[in-house]
Amino acid sequence: MRARSRSAVVASVVLPLSLCLAQCGQAPSAGGLAANVHPTAMRVADGATFDQRFPAPQFTDRFPTPSERLPQRQMSDFSPKPVATAQAEPAPAPYRVASLEPEAPYKRPATQDSLTKLISMKSSAFPYYGDNPASGRPFLDVSKGDRRGHRSLSGRVYWQDETYNDSHVLVHIPENFDLRKPGVIVVFFHGNGATLERDVRERQLVPQQVSDSGVNAVLLAPQLAVDAADSSAGKFWQPGGFRRFIMESADHLASLYGDPGAAKAFARLPIVIVGYSGGFLPTAWSLDVGGLSDQVRGVFLLDAVYGQLDKFASWIENHPSGFFVSSYTHYTARHDHDLMQMLRDKGIKVSEDIDAPLRPGSVVFVETGEGITHRDYVTHAWTNYPVEKILTKMAANPAMKVAQGLPAAAKTR
Repeated sequence: MRARSRSAVVASVVLPLSLCLAQCGQAPSAGGLAANVHPTAMRVADGATFDQRFPAPQFTDRFPTPSERLPQRQMSDFSPKPVATAQAEPAPAPYRVASLEPEAPYKRPATQDSLTKLISMKSSAFPYYGDNPASGRPFLDVSKGDRRGHRSLSGRVYWQDETYNDSHVLVHIPENFDLRKPGVIVVFFHGNGATLERDVRERQLVPQQVSDSGVNAVLLAPQLAVDAADSSAGKFWQPGGFRRFIMESADHLASLYGDPGAAKAFARLPIVIVGYSGGFLPTAWSLDVGGLSDQVRGVFLLDAVYGQLDKFASWIENHPSGFFVSSYTHYTARHDHDLMQMLRDKGIKVSEDIDAPLRPGSVVFVETGEGITHRDYVTHAWTNYPVEKILTKMAANPAMKVAQGLPAAAKTR
């Protein structure tokens, strides 16, 4: 009886051990102890190796290519893919921006549509709570209950919450703009009774004129007094106000362009100021106290010499490499003639031939005849689309070194 029990115990131990040894002597199956077999030596039923079934993740599987726009990925996108050899993209070479020679390593996107947006900026003309330099008194000099307003030269009161509370700036980047090439910022100061959308964009076609010029340029047009007969300059009256406007605008331009790091490059671009009608006041003060008078390479006035002659004459005299063009009707003829005489008295050459080449130091006055209306002057002056024509003339002269021209876009008007 004792011998029989001992035999049973031995059998219960030896039999499982023998079965295990028998299994270990066979080749491992797909469900076997894979951890004990080297991956490169392991074979499965379909003949694939471990590396083929479970390839190492590639760089392109985890990060989008430059042409991708960060699409939403699905779980099915993460299934194993054939192993591919990743090719490193060469680092972009530094490039020159405008004629001021900064360097930046930005690679422009392959395609870019034109962008025209309204952006609110703290440094735009309004709201403004400072003084009126013409009177030395607070700009908002009228109150009615909680409302504050400004009495214009005509005696009419415009209220701050209706007329001087819009901080938007129309920002336009043409489709072909390339920051790697010499470029320019065009700042447009609109006239009285205007809004950015209805007048500057739709009626006066200023963004389209900039694009159609073919010049490598971007456009900034701040809202001044909203739809009012008032030329107040707001924050552009303040010392350094124009500089603060360009610095803040550069951040927004870089963001819209697709490279926030390019803000410094935008901030260094040469500037051309275009002032129409009542836009003469912010133009004159920007030249005088704006803080960037040396960066302004050109001034173009459209029936806009209503005053501030000393500020215009001073800028022309002190910036002989810049250009100045004033196109005018009989409404401003007297002031234009006075400014011409002031300049001649200073020994500055003045031309009245708009067909001559536009060169560094050009000072040109062109009078338009009867039948040309002040209201339509931004699109119909001595020529149709005068903003476009001046930018094209500027770019056509290599000596300007402000913006290199590109083929003009086909007219769609």
